Parts: sequence; structure tokens; C-alpha cells
Amino acid sequence: STRKSKEADKLSIIDSIDHLVLTVADVEESCAFYSKVLGMKVITFGGCRKALEFGTQKINLHQYGQEFEPHAKSPVPGSSDLCFVASVPVRDGLQHLKQLNVKVLEGPVSRTGAKGPITSIYFRDPDGNLLEISNYDETV
Repeated sequence: STRKSKEADKLSIIDSIDHLVLTVADVEESCAFYSKVLGMKVITFGGCRKALEFGTQKINLHQYGQEFEPHAKSPVPGSSDLCFVASVPVRDGLQHLKQLNVKVLEGPVSRTGAKGPITSIYFRDPDGNLLEISNYDETV
């Protein structure tokens, strides 16, 4: 029998991500990009705040220089690297990006996601954030 490590015995207190925040140079431009390119729903909350909704998560948008408190210590546009699991095949996503004249940096390529092997394509949003859309590879 093998003995579990002490690390394996620790319980995680985190279940999932509810939302994250992107600091952007232009909230409206980001809303247009994420809704058109990735099909995210633009929502308004808290009076005038904007967010991008998808699945059971959202991305709150902060206008650079006018961030809502509290916020990250040094929020700047273009400093994020985000991976999204696509609801369509990555190859269809690749065609969609090409139709919208979004420059694809790499892919489809094999990578490792949180739950195993994925196939990914990479591109950038208007602020230069690196975006990755992926599919989990089917197991045979």
C-alpha cells in the first residue's frame, strides 16, 4: 500500500472561479470584442459597471485609471493570460477568428489543461491579453 502525502490530505477550500477582473484601456471596445469574437454576453451591474458573462462565470471590466476599490495592487491593461474551454470544436473557433480577421498567434496545438490534455489556439484581445480557447482531448 502507498501512503498519501501530507499535501494530498489537505482539503481545498476553493470549488470554482465565480468571476475575475480585467483592467482594460477601453471598456466599450472590450465589450464589443468579447461579445463579437467569443460570444460573451455584456451585462451591466451596480449601476454602470460592465461585465462579460459566459457559462456560470463572468469577467468584470475595470477602466484603467478608474478601477473600482478594492483592486489589484498594480492593475494594467494587457497583463492577463486566460484560457477558456470552448463549447465548439477549436477548429470551428479558428475559422471564426479568421473570418473576423483576428490574428491567430499559434494553434491548434497540444497543451495541458486543469483536467488533462487540451487542444488550443492563441490570440490577443484589444489590450494585448493573451487568450487561449481550448477543447479537452477525447480519450480513446
